[in-house]
Amino acid sequence: MNRFFLQAGTLLAGLSVALGAFGAHAFKAVLEAANRTDTFETAARYQMYGALALILVGILTDKISHKFLNWAGYSLLIGTLIFAGSLYLICATGITMWGAIAPIGGTALIVGWIFVFLGVSKKV
Repeated sequence: MNRFFLQAGTLLAGLSVALGAFGAHAFKAVLEAANRTDTFETAARYQMYGALALILVGILTDKISHKFLNWAGYSLLIGTLIFAGSLYLICATGITMWGAIAPIGGTALIVGWIFVFLGVSKKV
């Protein structure tokens, strides 16, 4: 098992729940005024998806030891941080240029899932 991916995944999952609650309650009026509720919800949702994917990869590395799974974990982690982080920054700052960074994170997430596929498809 890759403890780093498990720890990162559980940390990101917990933060996703906390940030989602923050956005739904304490930050709600600000998000509604800026018309950014959907953006914030998307960030929290994709952060949770990335967190669950990292946990999956951490568990898979115990069953399948392959370099692609390690690459998958790092790609998923980086993609989650960049994608969700850029959306959170848009919501917090109002600077929409952060949106230009989101596709980099999205691409890293896609690459991560491709690495998961390759890792579970290869014979050890």
